[in-house]
Formats: sequence, C-alpha cells, structure tokens
Amino acid sequence: MNKKLMGGFLAVTAFIAFSAASQVSAEPLKGAISIDGSSTVFPITEAVAEEFQKTNKDVRVTVGISGTGGGFKKFGAGEIDICDASRKIKSEEVANLKKNGIEYLEIAVAYDGITLVVNPKNSFVDKLTLEELKKIWKPESDVKTWKQVRAGFPDAPIKLFGPGTDSGTFDYFTEEVNGKAKMSRSDYTKSEDDNVLVTGVSGDQNSLGYFGFAYYKENQKKLRAVPIDNGKGAVTPSIDTIRNGKYAPLSREVYIYVTRKALKKPEVRAFVEYYLSNAEALVSQVGFIPLKTAEYKKGQTSVAAFAK
Repeated sequence: MNKKLMGGFLAVTAFIAFSAASQVSAEPLKGAISIDGSSTVFPITEAVAEEFQKTNKDVRVTVGISGTGGGFKKFGAGEIDICDASRKIKSEEVANLKKNGIEYLEIAVAYDGITLVVNPKNSFVDKLTLEELKKIWKPESDVKTWKQVRAGFPDAPIKLFGPGTDSGTFDYFTEEVNGKAKMSRSDYTKSEDDNVLVTGVSGDQNSLGYFGFAYYKENQKKLRAVPIDNGKGAVTPSIDTIRNGKYAPLSREVYIYVTRKALKKPEVRAFVEYYLSNAEALVSQVGFIPLKTAEYKKGQTSVAAFAK
C-alpha cells in the first residue's frame, strides 16, 4: 500500500472502529478471500482489506490488479470470490457465468471520473474537446504531434499513455470517446498498473494519458488534469463535478461483484458487509467520491437478501 494512502487511514480509524466489533462472530473468522480485477478500484478494496484484517487476523485477503476484463475471466472461472470492476459486467461475461452455473451480485461502491492528464510543464493545453480526444485516440488516428490536434498547439511529438485492453477504464473511455468499447489506436504505452502511467506522463513533457481520478488526486503535484469540453463548456474533474455529473461523459460508478457461493463463506460475507459499512469513510481517504449513505445501506440489504 502506498505510504501516502496508508497515512490517510489513520484519520478514519476512530470512525470505523465501531463497526469492527460487529464483524467478529462468536467464532473467530478464518480462511482466505481472493479478489482481482480493476486497478482503478484496487485502492478502495485494498484499504478495506487492510482495515478488515486488523480485527480478523486469521483471514488472509489477497487483492490483484489484472484489470476489469481479466478479473471477470477469473470470476467466471470460479477462481476468485470477488471481482473489482470499473465498469458494468458485459453480456458475454454474464453468459459465461451462467454457463458455469455461477450466480453473482453487483454492488456499486463509489463514483470515479476518468481523468486526462498532461505533464505540469505543458502550458498550452487549456482543455480538450471530445472531438479532439477522438481525433487522438480513434483506431485509425494518424496524430503524431500536438499541432495535429489543434492549430496553435506546438509541433511537438505527442506521447500517449493509457490502460491496457483488459481494463474497464479502457472500455469505458473508448465507448464514450470513440463510440464503441475497445475501439482505440494501439500505438501507445499501455499498462494495467495506473502507477506506471503516472510515471510515464510525469516523465515526459509532451505526454497525454488517462486513468481514474484517484490516481490523479494522489499524484497531482506531478500531473495536471485537463478540462474536458463535451459541447457545454470545459469542466475540470473534481469531487463536486464528478458527483453532480457535470464532468460528463467521463464520470461513472465503480463496483465489486461477489458470487453467491462466496457469500456462503462467513469470512467473505463479513468482508463484504464490512466493505459497505465503512466504504463511505475509506472511499474518501483514497481519493474517490463516496455514494450516498442510503446507497450503501441499499447494498447491505441486497447482500443480506442474496446470501439467503
């Protein structure tokens, strides 16, 4: 866990302490919980896992980052208990689960906004329109320099960074910008690890990249967020503009998915309940935007009903 994120947890320890006792059953919980999927949702789930294990020391929680698509592949094969997802499950993924006899529950856990970032030394990009983003990222794009994006921009090479093809962020971004999920130019530096993308953009003055708002917020001293104009004026991503929907169309909910079989295990049921009981505090600490309290309570009700 990043030291900066860890430091934030101290501020919420007192807030969540009351719920820890409620998660401890008459018999101490033990076992293992396997989680994989979205690198965007990873900071939230890892934060929950670390706090949960403080009071459930005999439960081992592992959290991977193979991307939303990679997570759903493992989820559909019955290899993991929970899948982190930065988009909704696709119809073909649902069909795979059904074929394998796996029942699942979708649970929204936070709001996020896909953030376009440039190097802080870039002083000329004041905003980007959706049409300009499409010009840059469409599959047949021949954009190699910033001058090709907009007249007045310098004739400097543009170095692109973005998530890999198994990423839910990649799916969401390409659908909203290019009109179809997974339609994108391929000649860019890609990674399922958003920290790699942060390093790339912060190290190249002419770079442009995109990833979840939390990673931008954590690294905003070495990145600059680009306002996006969808035809109604340029809007910079922030907690307020993502929550109220003004940062459109790149605002979204993010999720966890859990199987019915997994919820039958006491340690998984306790972990998911703990997740929803404490998400409002922990989500904020790792740079995401929490849902309304009523939404988390709705999630708890859904878990209770699904686990029967």
